[in-house]
Amino acid sequence: MEILMCVAVGILFAVAVFLILSRSLLRIVLGMSILTHGVHLLLITMSRLKTGAPPLLGEMAEKYVDPLPQALILTSIVINFGLTAFFFVLSYRSYLKLQTDDMEEVRGRPYE
Repeated sequence: MEILMCVAVGILFAVAVFLILSRSLLRIVLGMSILTHGVHLLLITMSRLKTGAPPLLGEMAEKYVDPLPQALILTSIVINFGLTAFFFVLSYRSYLKLQTDDMEEVRGRPYE
């Protein structure tokens, strides 16, 4: 199962890098979001995919799942949502001001 997850992480990283290197601002924002989802899968995979009881059963449980990676990923998902919303608003405002989302055209313009 870890091999399949590693392949999925590699595909997500490849798609994200492809989108980040494009010229459109919307694709760059979506690429950043996909990249963070790939990191989430990578963290879950590196903490080993285990099956077991919930960690709050007390001392009677023989096996339990470590809750720390899950808590880190949940926090990262919330931060990713906030950053993606901020990037969408920032790209929308830049589109309204500059009338383009092409990064090559934006690079050539002086600040007004």
